[in-house]
Amino acid sequence: GPACYCGITARQFKFDVDLFTKFGPDFPKQYLTENKINFINSESEKKTTKFTISVNGSDRILTLENECDPIDYSSVDADGHIVSPIYHEISDDTLKKIKSDSNFLLVDPQGFMRKKDSQNNIVLENTNLDLSNVNAIKVNPEEAQHIVNGTNDEIMLALQKKGIEYVLLTNKTDVSLLVKDRVYSITLPNKQIHDTTGIGDIFCSSFCCTMLKEKDFLWALCFAGGAAQAALESRDVGLQKIPKKGIIQTNASYFYNLLKFRDL
Repeated sequence: GPACYCGITARQFKFDVDLFTKFGPDFPKQYLTENKINFINSESEKKTTKFTISVNGSDRILTLENECDPIDYSSVDADGHIVSPIYHEISDDTLKKIKSDSNFLLVDPQGFMRKKDSQNNIVLENTNLDLSNVNAIKVNPEEAQHIVNGTNDEIMLALQKKGIEYVLLTNKTDVSLLVKDRVYSITLPNKQIHDTTGIGDIFCSSFCCTMLKEKDFLWALCFAGGAAQAALESRDVGLQKIPKKGIIQTNASYFYNLLKFRDL
């Protein structure tokens, strides 16, 4: 899940990665060891949290197959943190610990609002997630409506009011970033959508890594869009779609020249 996609993407940016995750004996951990990713207290006797995914264009239906243990977090000296749960593995207390330890924190909140119905299909429920001390958030309109209400612009403003400096809204191929009173936007030109699994994680990791390296949110937006575009264009499935730094950089320069902005 996000641990692999975000972690391996961060390695493309030459960051060291410490993962706080949980996986069972069924998980092929060579994906982590081959990429020199450290995992801390991650192994469980339970099977790894797993979904069956039915894909229809850019829409997906997730069905929960297994649920692993919750994640333990211990203090680590890191430049930044990405919190991206998939299903109930990060408690409010764990999130609080991460916040108190983090210099730059990006949250992808999807896993905080997921619950299962009687058929084990995943549906979203409203959450009163505490977003104080979060620097950046990445949401799509459907997820965002379970945290705040309104049009896309109202959603971004409402999230900003919760104290978030960088609000990223991804709406299929349209990507917007609200900073202060201005919305910056790019459009991904991918023609055909193949496998979208992990694209959001690749996007988040690229944004976070570029922010930490360049301290420039416009480049971070363009690198994030460039990474998502490269992953989609690869037409690969699973972790094979994580792009190399060179192609991300080429795409980022392309997007930088096409950036649009408007005041809110």
